[in-house]
Amino acid sequence: MRQNTPFRDELGEVGRLALPLVIGQLLAMLMNVADTILGGQHGPHTLAVIAVGSAVWSLVLICCLGLLFAIPPNVAQRDGAGRRDEIAPLLSQALWIAWAIGLALLILLRVASLLLDAMAVDPSLRADTAAFLKAASWGAPGLATFFALRFFCEGLGYTRATLYFSAMGLLVLIPLGYGLIFGRFGFTEHGAVGAGIALAWTVWLQAIAMAAFVLRHPRFADLHLLQGFTRPRWSLIRDLLSLGLPIAIMILMEGSLFVVTALLIGSLGANAVASHQVAINVASITFMVPLGIGMATTVRVGHAVGAGDAQRARGAAGAGLLLAITAQVLSATMLALFSPQIAALYTSDVVVGSLAAQLMMYAAIFQFSDGLQVVAASALRGLKDARVPALLTAIAYWGIGMSTGWYCAFRLGRGAPGMWVGLIAGLTAAATLLLVRLFLRLRRLPRDIGHLATVADEAAALESATH
Repeated sequence: MRQNTPFRDELGEVGRLALPLVIGQLLAMLMNVADTILGGQHGPHTLAVIAVGSAVWSLVLICCLGLLFAIPPNVAQRDGAGRRDEIAPLLSQALWIAWAIGLALLILLRVASLLLDAMAVDPSLRADTAAFLKAASWGAPGLATFFALRFFCEGLGYTRATLYFSAMGLLVLIPLGYGLIFGRFGFTEHGAVGAGIALAWTVWLQAIAMAAFVLRHPRFADLHLLQGFTRPRWSLIRDLLSLGLPIAIMILMEGSLFVVTALLIGSLGANAVASHQVAINVASITFMVPLGIGMATTVRVGHAVGAGDAQRARGAAGAGLLLAITAQVLSATMLALFSPQIAALYTSDVVVGSLAAQLMMYAAIFQFSDGLQVVAASALRGLKDARVPALLTAIAYWGIGMSTGWYCAFRLGRGAPGMWVGLIAGLTAAATLLLVRLFLRLRRLPRDIGHLATVADEAAALESATH
C-alpha cells in the first residue's frame, strides 16, 4: 500500500479547512450581493450610490483584514509549537488593535465626503453616498471585533465558525436591508442609506454572537481566554503589527486598485458605475473561493512552521496552489459562457446589463492570476514573510496595474473596459512576482525554519521575563 506524501496529506487538510472558509466567504460576499440586488431593484440611482459607497466601505474591510491577518499565522505557529498558553494574551492584544482600528475607521468614514470630492465622483451621487457611509460607519468597531475573533478561530484550525456567523449575517441583512431600503416591516423608506444602517446593525450582531461563541465553546476552554485577557502590552502588539502592517500594505495595494478603479469609473456617469458594480460584484464572488483556500493555506503553513516541519509547509503551499488553479478554471469558464445571464440577475436595464456582461469577460481573463496571487501571498503570510511581498504588490498593482488602466481608460478613451485592462495587468504582475518570491522562500525553508523557531523561543522567554 502506497504511503501518503506530505503533499497528499496537506491537500486533504487544506481542502478540509478551506471548505467552511470558502462557503463562509461566499455567504459574507452575498451580503454585498444582496445590497446590490436590492439597490438595483430600488432604482439605478440607489444602485450607483451603493456601488460607490461599497467601494469606500471595502477600504474599511481592507484595513481590518490587513492588520488583523497577522492573527492566524501567529496563533497557528504557537499552536503548532505546543505553546497554547501564549494564545489568550495574544488574542487580547489583537482585540486592543481591533478596537483602535474600528474607532479610527468610524471617524474617517464620517468625513468620507472629502474623498468623494477629491475623486470627482458624479455630483448627483455624492450626498447620498456620504450619507450611506455615515450610517455604515457605526459598524466599523463591530466589524473589527468580529474579524479579530474570527481569525483567532481560524488560526486554531476551527474554520466552521466563519461559516456559521457569515450565514447568520446574511440571514439578518437581507430582511433588514429590504425593510430599510424599501420601507417595509414598519420601517421608513431610506433608500441607499437604509443599506448602510442594515450593514452596521448586522456586523455588530455578528461580533456579539461570535464573542459569546468563543467564550462558551468547549474547544477553547483550555485557553482560559477571560483570565488571559491583559492590558495593552507593547511587546505583543509590536509582534502583531510587525507582520500586520506589511500585510495591510499588501492588501491595501490590491484593494485600493479596485476601489480607485471604481471611483474613477464613477466619474464616467451612473450607467458606467452601475455596470462596473455588477461585474465587480460577480468577480468578487468568484474570488471568495481562492481567498478561502488561501486562508486555509496560511493556517497549514503556519502550523507546519511552528512544528519545525519544512516538508509539510511546502506540501501545504503546493496543495493550496493546486486547489486554487482548479477552482479558477471553473470560475473562468462560468464567466466566459454565462455573463449575459448573470448580468440579467442584477438589473433589467439593457445598457447597464450589456456593459456589465462585457466587463465580466475581462474578469474571466484575470481569474487565474487572481487565484494564484492570493494563495501565494497567503502561503508567504504563513511563513511570516510580508515586507518584501508588500513592495512587490505595490509595484504590481500601482506601478503596472493602475498606470495601465488609467492610460487605457482616459488616454485611449476606452472608458470602464480600459480600467479593467489595468486590473488584468496588475493581477498578472502580482501573481508572477509573488510566486517567484514563494518559490525562493520554500527552497531555503529548511535553513530558515530553525531560525524562526529560535526567534520564537527568545520572544517567549522575553515575554515571560517581563510579565
